[in-house]
Amino acid sequence: MNPAETLRPRLSAFEAAWVIARRDFLAVLLSRAFLFFLLGPLFPVFVGGLAGAIGGEVQRESVSVEVGLAMSPQENAAMRAAGQRLIPQLGGALPALRDVPEAAGDPDFDARAFMEARRGNYAAILTGTLARPELVGTEGQVRRWQGPVGLIAGHAQSAEPTAFPEVAQAIVTTSAAAERSSRIQTAQVAQMLLFLLTMLLAGMVLSNLVEEKANKIIEILAAAIPMDAVFTGKLFAMLGVSFVGIAVWGLAGFAMWSVGSDAITATSGFDPARLPAPAVGWPLFIALGITYFAMAYLLLGALFLTIGAMANTVREVQTLSMPVTMMQLMVFFLAAYTIKQPGSGLEMAAIVFPLSSPFAMLARAAMEPQLWTHALALAWQALAVLALVKGGSLLFRKRVMKSGGAGRVCRGWFARRNSGTAEPAE
Repeated sequence: MNPAETLRPRLSAFEAAWVIARRDFLAVLLSRAFLFFLLGPLFPVFVGGLAGAIGGEVQRESVSVEVGLAMSPQENAAMRAAGQRLIPQLGGALPALRDVPEAAGDPDFDARAFMEARRGNYAAILTGTLARPELVGTEGQVRRWQGPVGLIAGHAQSAEPTAFPEVAQAIVTTSAAAERSSRIQTAQVAQMLLFLLTMLLAGMVLSNLVEEKANKIIEILAAAIPMDAVFTGKLFAMLGVSFVGIAVWGLAGFAMWSVGSDAITATSGFDPARLPAPAVGWPLFIALGITYFAMAYLLLGALFLTIGAMANTVREVQTLSMPVTMMQLMVFFLAAYTIKQPGSGLEMAAIVFPLSSPFAMLARAAMEPQLWTHALALAWQALAVLALVKGGSLLFRKRVMKSGGAGRVCRGWFARRNSGTAEPAE
């Protein structure tokens, strides 16, 4: 009997891709390096948040918004009273007015010398009279408080408290300009998040391929099953690992937000609960965001696999991947620039170009309610992924699998191993 007849049938492309994907997914997920990879981004976020909170507290304590009053006691009292009357209308736009104790009863008080001697903690000192006030301070502080202090001094000269007319309120829920502006904000945040996650996670595809290429494992796989299936399996395995990482980071972020939402909002000024709703609604927008992340990851990952097929050493991989990384940054800037130009030729170009298409279409989901454009864009992006996988596999076979004899030997060994008929080692 011919030994070849005892071999199992060759796997189909789908079955081979599934085997590779399952193998790579479990290998990466159960490795110690992946655990440290998950913890890596959490430490900078934690340290940055802690540093921001401490820095904000220090800045609030160190930056003074007090203007010292060094006029006569009657004029100082008039300034404080006028400031209190204006607080309901202007609030935080007004400085806190405090008497300068060193100026009380001293007709020769020199505010300029007092400030240059770095005494007190005043942003500026007001001297002179109500009719001709003089603000003494650094150039920045004088420019900042000159208008508010002049307004208070003008009101302080009135014999009677100034009466402010009551302003009637007529509230509308939204307007065209307000809605467009709010959706632009949502689109910008979504694009930034998509870009950061893609660039952070796509590098795993390249590192995995380089490692197996150095160990000659990839050559054995390529000799036994179609290279298209190898590349496809690796792409989807790393995509699955990326979703695991995003889930872990998302749970960690939710836990941090649940514990310190007030402090985070006060420090950064960003509150996700106040993020304006996108045009397609939050449920569909989140679903499209996940889908476009998958397409952006597959596109960049397929491009990285093609680079890995062209390179022979790790140094060559690093040299070739740098232009792609810079190009992806330019692509992100292009998609971000087109947010405010819907329907323009530049936006169409960003949608048609495969690498920028996920970013541009995610922004369109925030801005426009139409859904049929997303179906077309996803189909086009899927075709681009297939083309890149096919091109990368052809380059790999051309540059790496050059020896037909070696390929036949590897293929026979892999088939015998799967069938259980491999010869024992002597």
